[in-house]
Amino acid sequence: MKLSEAKEKYIQTWGTFATNWGINRTMAQVHALLLASDKPLSTDEVMEQLEISRGNANMNLRGLMDWGIVKKELIKGDRKEYFVAEKDVWFLFKQITKERRKREIEPVISFLEELKEIDEKDTPEAKEFIKLMEDFSSVTGKINNIMDLAIKSDDHWLVGKITNLLK
Repeated sequence: MKLSEAKEKYIQTWGTFATNWGINRTMAQVHALLLASDKPLSTDEVMEQLEISRGNANMNLRGLMDWGIVKKELIKGDRKEYFVAEKDVWFLFKQITKERRKREIEPVISFLEELKEIDEKDTPEAKEFIKLMEDFSSVTGKINNIMDLAIKSDDHWLVGKITNLLK
């Protein structure tokens, strides 16, 4: 397979995989394109290579910057904005974990705490409901702690821990 074919297959497949993880297909394709590029790309280059509109390219580039995994890069003498993806895979894993925790886990924790604060706590139905919310809180809290460990760890430490768990 030629390099150009492999890159194209990577970009398309990464976009397809991303939808299974709840991520916008085009956003994943833009990220994959930037990851696979050996130089910063302008919005026009992203549009051309992925055959997407300027609005779609801009929206997804801004989204990737919000996630902290893509940044602007200035090229001296050129007024265009260029974009480059963070290529340290371990940093990407930790940054995506941090953002997913902030966007998905922390709101659930707050929501579950709020649901446990009901007025009539003494009825059997209320006790059962509170117990259910506490069980959900416990699981969510453990997931949050695991994510926190992953964010704060270096790659060798976490890989070692996971390997030990799998034995």
